[in-house]
Amino acid sequence: MPPRHSPDILPSEITPPDIYRERRRFMQGIGALALAAGFGATAEAAPARLTGVRADPQAPDEARTPYRDITTYNNFYEFGSGKDDPAARADSLRTRPWTVAVEGAVNRPRVWDIDALLRLAPLEERVYRLRCVEGWSMVIPWVGFSLAELIRRAEPTGDAKYLEFVSLHDPAQMPGQRRRVLDWPYVEGLRMDEAMHPLTLLAVGLYGEVLPNQNGAPIRLVVPWKYGFKSAKSLVRIRFVEKPPRTAWMAAAPDEYGFYSNVNPQVAHPRWSQAKERRIGELFRRDTLMFNGYADAVAGLYRGMDLKRYF
Repeated sequence: MPPRHSPDILPSEITPPDIYRERRRFMQGIGALALAAGFGATAEAAPARLTGVRADPQAPDEARTPYRDITTYNNFYEFGSGKDDPAARADSLRTRPWTVAVEGAVNRPRVWDIDALLRLAPLEERVYRLRCVEGWSMVIPWVGFSLAELIRRAEPTGDAKYLEFVSLHDPAQMPGQRRRVLDWPYVEGLRMDEAMHPLTLLAVGLYGEVLPNQNGAPIRLVVPWKYGFKSAKSLVRIRFVEKPPRTAWMAAAPDEYGFYSNVNPQVAHPRWSQAKERRIGELFRRDTLMFNGYADAVAGLYRGMDLKRYF
């Protein structure tokens, strides 16, 4: 396993992602797999290149976090609470076969095979900032498609006001679930207009490769203006519901983690400030931006709301 990296590591000390990946493939003794339709990988295979991915025309003018740091410095409590636990333990996750159930207040419920789901819409690169509630951040080139594409096909009824996202619960594959750190399975939720927003992504890859297990394979949610824990990983169920779902972190610590979980530097976590953050690979802290820098695109969703009360 690659060594764990400190958030204070300098960019000049980081192996470029292309060199690192080629060296890893050589050591494993296998080459990258070419995927005609952009899907299919197992934990045992080398990362597979995704083909036909549309480049991000609105990528921020910021340095992307190296692949190595994105894949070795993670929060994924299903594999342990340490930042290096997911990379060390996620090989146990089997991503084929895999299904995602779409159910609840919809006219067209369906259980999607992951490979059929990945053909639902053209894959796009989306270079998004990710801000962790603990105070570190990354810039990640995700690959995926808008959640809105799946929502439209499900045909929500008038009772569908929220979406509930449920992650895999399988302690045999996910050793972190053998401890009651959270009330498993991991559950997250979005309001319907948040879920339909064009920035909300179902991600299946990063850096042009199939999503690694430790980053939420085979499919995960990405909501760039919210704290990272809002983006549920290894999804198995998306349920359309009338009331706000009881999310995993709200159940564990309701005074610390609200339903909306928008990046708001003016609302401090009870145990630390959110005013500053440390970008992985940078030496100094930077100011945290409202809505993680996406205010122009999403602030209208919360017009008239008290964002200190609805945190």
